[in-house]
Amino acid sequence: MSPRPRVTSDETILAALIRTLGRLGPGRLTLADVAREAGVSPATLVQRFGSKRGLLLAMAASGAEANRELYVAIRRQHASPTAAILALGDCMVQFMGTPEEISNGLAFLQMDLTDPDFRRHAVASAETGDTEIRRMIADAVDAGELAGCDPASLARVVGATLHGSLVSWAIRRNGTPGEWIRKDLETILRPYRTAGKKTRTGFRDARAPRRRRGRRT
Repeated sequence: MSPRPRVTSDETILAALIRTLGRLGPGRLTLADVAREAGVSPATLVQRFGSKRGLLLAMAASGAEANRELYVAIRRQHASPTAAILALGDCMVQFMGTPEEISNGLAFLQMDLTDPDFRRHAVASAETGDTEIRRMIADAVDAGELAGCDPASLARVVGATLHGSLVSWAIRRNGTPGEWIRKDLETILRPYRTAGKKTRTGFRDARAPRRRRGRRT
């Protein structure tokens, strides 16, 4: 007799966990909270993940691949590599867009820093993020949008800015978090931006020749 198919996928459960984690944080969160959000029973979560720790570790283990897919999707959505980099902030605030969600995210970060099992997955996720951001920057250089930068070094600064700027906004709370992060990213990229001409795709092409203005008669 073949096993019964799973009505609710692990991916759906982990997505429900992320939403619940944003609201409650890792300390207050319970299996019952996640089960309610996912539309399953707590027993289902125990059967699949064993415990609350097991569920949280499953989410952490999926982080690297989820990061890669996210960055790939952003690159596909933007014709301009630089625009894709600036859009990273908008992406972050989908998961941590309020002071409470940011605070709960920092609480989970404490687990990443102190628990070896969680830290291993955090390292993999961070390395994936660095790789994908470095790829975006290299694409921007190839497209003539950025120049005079080392993609690997700049990728580290962009990654650090994404997280640090989000925390800074949570303290100041001026404007929206997306606007705050984008402004910081624009500041970082400004020294490397090239003075190009806007093309039909909507981004600047430094390789396009400038058109001289003629005298009006």
